[in-house]
Amino acid sequence: MKQAELPVWNDCISDKFECCWNGSDSAIMMGSYNNFFRMCDRNSRRDVTLEASRENSDPRATLKPRQVCTGGKRKKDEISVDSLDLSKILHTAWNPIENTIAVAATNKLYIFQDKID
Repeated sequence: MKQAELPVWNDCISDKFECCWNGSDSAIMMGSYNNFFRMCDRNSRRDVTLEASRENSDPRATLKPRQVCTGGKRKKDEISVDSLDLSKILHTAWNPIENTIAVAATNKLYIFQDKID
C-alpha cells in the first residue's frame, strides 16, 4: 500500500472507551462522554446511565439515572444534547468481590460503593 492509500485514523472519527465486567460477569460497565458511564445487566437486559460528578460527593448520596434528550422538549432532569461536553470516562474498574466501582474522569477518580444498610 502506498502512503496515500492508507486510511486516515482520527480521534474525531473513532473513539474508544474502556469497559469492565463485575465479579460474577453478570454486568458490564463502560465509559461515555459528559462524565457519563453506563452499566448493563446481562441477565435482566436492563441498563442505566449514571454521571460521575462532584454533585454526588456526599458519601450518603445515591446516584440518579441520567437521560439525554434528543428532541425539542425535555423533562426537568433530562440533559439536552446541546449541553453535552466532550469530557470522557476513559477508565473503569469493578472490584471482583465487593460491589464497588472506580471511574476515572479527566483528572479525577470517583469511587462508588453499593448502598450499605
